[in-house]
Amino acid sequence: MVTGATAGIGEATSLALAHLGYDLIICGRRTERLNSFAETLRNKGVEVYAQTLDVRNREDVTAFFANLPERWKAIDVLVNNAGLAAGLNSFADGNLDDWDAMIDTNVKGLLYVSRFAIPIMIERKKGHIINIGSIAGKEIYPNGNVYCGTKHAVDALSKAMRRELAGQKVKVTAIHPGAVETEFSLVRFNGDAEKAAAVYEGFDNLIAEDIAEAITWCITRPLHVNINDLVIMPVAQPAAGVLIKD
Repeated sequence: MVTGATAGIGEATSLALAHLGYDLIICGRRTERLNSFAETLRNKGVEVYAQTLDVRNREDVTAFFANLPERWKAIDVLVNNAGLAAGLNSFADGNLDDWDAMIDTNVKGLLYVSRFAIPIMIERKKGHIINIGSIAGKEIYPNGNVYCGTKHAVDALSKAMRRELAGQKVKVTAIHPGAVETEFSLVRFNGDAEKAAAVYEGFDNLIAEDIAEAITWCITRPLHVNINDLVIMPVAQPAAGVLIKD
């Protein structure tokens, strides 16, 4: 199961998992794009269950799992990928709607989905949860405040899951990317393509496939091996908010 599957890391991860032969539950907010992507995946020879889902909405997540067909309840891997950054303002100039969007998606959305997937994995005594964090969950950068806070929460929640689920034979991995060129900055800057593109100019950034490759590596380790924490950065980014540009 991959949340936020219609773009960026979610899309690349779904394709990588299909290549490994996984049947896929994919969800996202953009129905038309989701259905089109589902067909792309089916053409690769895997079965796909595609359902529009806004992970921020507790009632929608509850209904999603309640209505999940029996054949699809045996979730082996959950990739909690849905997330966003909104705005790049100081606390004094912070947009409260942006704060709510980040907290609701990055923290509460991850919690809602995990709350229903974890009991399935515990009952089966197997499973692997991949939480997509960020270098912003390890460090902070100017005006990253609330976004950094939400990703620090993802880091902490991943550690808590790891400790609780170790005895249930359920793996937990947190993956923390640095600068990845996806729709991330386009969303952060409210659709300003010029400003978003400028973020990735002058250095070799990561791409979504880099993170998808890391995810597939983590889930294909031997049964006794758990990758707890993986930070992935472009060579040109030694720290959060620091980019060495040409």
